[in-house]
Amino acid sequence: MVAPAGSFFQEAALPEQRLVEGVAFPAVLVPSDAATAAGGGLDAFLDAVRSERASTVEPLLRGAGAVLLRGFPARAAADFDRAVDAFGYPELPYVGGAAPRSNVVGRVFTANESPPDQKIPFHHEMAQVPTFPAKLFFFCEVEPKSGGETPIVLSHYVYKRMKEKYPEFVEKLEKDGLIYTRVLGEGDDPSSPIGRGWHSTFLTRDRSIAEERSGFLF
Repeated sequence: MVAPAGSFFQEAALPEQRLVEGVAFPAVLVPSDAATAAGGGLDAFLDAVRSERASTVEPLLRGAGAVLLRGFPARAAADFDRAVDAFGYPELPYVGGAAPRSNVVGRVFTANESPPDQKIPFHHEMAQVPTFPAKLFFFCEVEPKSGGETPIVLSHYVYKRMKEKYPEFVEKLEKDGLIYTRVLGEGDDPSSPIGRGWHSTFLTRDRSIAEERSGFLF
């Protein structure tokens, strides 16, 4: 897909992209020459998101599975919050998730607060609850000197490879389903990437309320 003439966005390529089934993953959008010439500040970027989401961004997202926006004027968490709002997607409250997170501003949360030596394997966000997000946004405010990347992978490609290599296992999963068992302490465990306690998971310190809410979530 090529962005239309006069678009605020243009496609780009990065060395880190991978070709998956003939499609570059992730898709990359950078400011177009028109956006740069116009001085493209934050408000112009937000207006472009609102006007070009359906025509430019979403077709790329559907085709590639992920879109990296690089070089746009969202410098702080508050800017990122405004950008997410400009996309107009409904917000899903963070209730029932396993990772300890802190609210930064608006709908922006830290991604994970476990120590840097803790590895976080590929996963679906909030896969253990019935209502999970359809889309996720990530933002880096301060680039770390080393590490800090959020690796992403195409689920359908992993599924395809699993089915080729372990067909009996995949068939059993599809037939029987999967049960998650979680044991929650009261408070968060900052040493674990999935160390969220039941106080913050269910947004209450009342055990009876937590048990009631867990019935809806799990």
